[in-house]
Amino acid sequence: MKFAIVSKGDERSNNLKATIKQYLTEFDLEYDKEEPELVISVGGDGTFLEAFHRYIGRLSETAFLGVHTGHLGFYADWLPEEIEKLIIEIAKTPSQIVEYPLLEVTIRPKSGGEEDRFLALNETTIKTAEGSVVFDVDIKGEHFETFRGDGLCISTPSGSTAYNKALGGGIIHPSLNAIQLTEMASINNRVFRTIGSPLILPKHHTCFLKPIVNRSFLIGIDHFTTTYTNVKSIQCRVADETIRFARYKPFPFWKRVRDSFVADDDI
Repeated sequence: MKFAIVSKGDERSNNLKATIKQYLTEFDLEYDKEEPELVISVGGDGTFLEAFHRYIGRLSETAFLGVHTGHLGFYADWLPEEIEKLIIEIAKTPSQIVEYPLLEVTIRPKSGGEEDRFLALNETTIKTAEGSVVFDVDIKGEHFETFRGDGLCISTPSGSTAYNKALGGGIIHPSLNAIQLTEMASINNRVFRTIGSPLILPKHHTCFLKPIVNRSFLIGIDHFTTTYTNVKSIQCRVADETIRFARYKPFPFWKRVRDSFVADDDI
């Protein structure tokens, strides 16, 4: 099997990367940065996002695995003290492959130029530095509402525990093929009204965001942010592609949620 390792870059992560690489190659696995079948992220969730986007062109051939060297995150099954066990598992045991949905974002310009298509593991965020974001929100081809506010966050189930949760969005199990649209400080008064709660859309429902006011937008795809002008529409849907996780031990999603957000005290 071919593998690659993406490190956070700090001393501890780099040392773990070197250890993993040495022992896996001694087990006759091949280190291949170009066409790996397994990508090991060593760092935090940010490092995992970096690994995902680095190998985004190989999603159907590559599985991902996380080792956390900081606080326990949602994309880590393994801790540094478990490295010896992990190496043996990778070398000797076939992994279970678990696939989770991704978000597809298509940005179409007014001028008829080329559209930009992105995949997000966590979310896309849409903001502006020029006042309020004003969008017509269409769902499955029909007008749903006109949004006015600070912006919108559209997240995957995997990303529902990230920025989406901070905005008051719901936590969705990542096995569900859905996306979630969550408002950022919407304007609701006698004149302007929005639904005021997160929307969960299934795979066959596409969301179109159509700017009413001609402004530039700050559009974030996971941890990358780009400024766009002359935007005609932003299409968000569950992507056809998925991310593949290599599992060598059970780590239930709700246990991750509890470990991250619920105190250890008995309730």
